[in-house]
Amino acid sequence: MNSGKYVFAQIMSLVNPKDFAKCVTRYQGDARTKRFTCWHQFLCMSFGQLSHRESLRDLVLCLEAQAPRLYHMGISNGVKKSTLADANEGRDWRIYADFALVLIQKARHLYRDRNGTGIELKNVVYALDSTTIELCLDVFWWARFRKHKAAVRLHTLLDVKCEMPCFVHITDGLTHDVNVLDVLQFEAGAFYVMDKGYVDWKRLYAIHRAGSFFVIRAKENLAADRVYSHPVDKSTGLRCDQTVRLSGYKARKDYPEHLRRVRYYDNEHGKTYVYLTNNFEIPALQVAILYLNRWKIELFFKWIKQHLKIQAFWGETQNAVKSQIWIAVCTYVLVAILKKERNFSHSMNEILQILSVSLFDKTPVNQLLMKQQLQKNNTDSHNQLTLWEL
Repeated sequence: MNSGKYVFAQIMSLVNPKDFAKCVTRYQGDARTKRFTCWHQFLCMSFGQLSHRESLRDLVLCLEAQAPRLYHMGISNGVKKSTLADANEGRDWRIYADFALVLIQKARHLYRDRNGTGIELKNVVYALDSTTIELCLDVFWWARFRKHKAAVRLHTLLDVKCEMPCFVHITDGLTHDVNVLDVLQFEAGAFYVMDKGYVDWKRLYAIHRAGSFFVIRAKENLAADRVYSHPVDKSTGLRCDQTVRLSGYKARKDYPEHLRRVRYYDNEHGKTYVYLTNNFEIPALQVAILYLNRWKIELFFKWIKQHLKIQAFWGETQNAVKSQIWIAVCTYVLVAILKKERNFSHSMNEILQILSVSLFDKTPVNQLLMKQQLQKNNTDSHNQLTLWEL
């Protein structure tokens, strides 16, 4: 990376202009635009994410304070609060959604060999879940959730092996999780791991007919008849591996074929879990391990809520909210790409913290993070370590 560039410009250099331009052209994002283009909007919003700005006013004030440097960041015409607000409300959010998918595809390729999951399968494994972000009903009237509350729900599909979000569907808080199964396009041969909130036999059968596999936690009131029992090694925590068929009239009509039921005892927490899957080939223990890795999506939700600006929104309309969320996803993936391409040993959190205070620094990113690592190593006092060992 060019040492003459600001750190922010170095990060944005990871973006392929042609890929971004295709997304803009697809939705005519720059139509009737003279100065403040979609690219300028993306740069401003990404800067707000990386610098942890609290509001649109905060973001614009910060950029105005650095006005002489904006040209070198790619923002040649300056920024006004009203202009950025209008862009967030009017520019189609699908521009940034499509561009995020382009970045995600690149990131998944870079992280394809990463697998600390315990999963021994070559199949792609997805975890599906949602998280709710509560809002003020008086402001976000379109996102009704409860009588006196508003909320948006992020339905997310996470590639478990590379820990990258592959699909994000944003709805109001009233939309039930299971409805997202009507929107997803299922990948043949892939595993979809879900909690019991997604139990809907008709929709699960659609996954089966698509040639995909699911692993889902069974509800306590599951009505099913055992057809056959397979032997299990109880020392691994397995309690049973059975072929079952649904016994309810409507359930059997919606899902007419057999299912596999695996019961697993978690010795650490003293709990028993029952899983259902339409795959009869993989080892029963792998079914339990697949579901165990579903918690990665919970960790992902926790991480993005702590480190990205998606809890407080910089616009009131549905389009502004979706644009901010998708640009936040783009920022997350760009930092992930930077980390992998430069082979940084820092965690994502550490990289974001360092970048947030160095965006107007002209130090090459490689040297910046290497310097931080050296400083961190030099602060370790061997004498102090010896003292505590005595």
